[in-house]
Amino acid sequence: MSSARTRLRLPFFVYGTLRPGEPHHELFLRGRTRAQEPARLPGAVLYDGPGYPYAVEEPGGVIRGELVTAHDESYGELLAVLDRLEEYRAPGDPCNLYDRVAREAARDTDETVVRAWVYLAAPPVAARLRASGRRIESGDWRARRT
Repeated sequence: MSSARTRLRLPFFVYGTLRPGEPHHELFLRGRTRAQEPARLPGAVLYDGPGYPYAVEEPGGVIRGELVTAHDESYGELLAVLDRLEEYRAPGDPCNLYDRVAREAARDTDETVVRAWVYLAAPPVAARLRASGRRIESGDWRARRT
């Protein structure tokens, strides 16, 4: 994975178990980030998975989450760790659970649009979710419990 796509040092848009206060945030992000801020990802919706959500592209949808910026010295390690966690191998790999793609997210504080990595459900997973998944209508993983 030494393509230009992997050399981009973009922040990450996280929307599920990697959000602050969620279980994977402490395990994978603690000490590796320098900033986290509330943000929205337009053009996608959330589906409830077995203990974690899936983002699926859909015009008109909006997902709530955070933009997470890695420390420069931790970036490569964090990218590799998140790719493993999200079962992302390479662009278009049929074994991907998620695809890591660059998308525009908007900061809640000032509406600034930022290009960020986001893990979206891989096409076969997205098709199954659209057919029979449980959509999180609020677009907020945390709000699914209420």
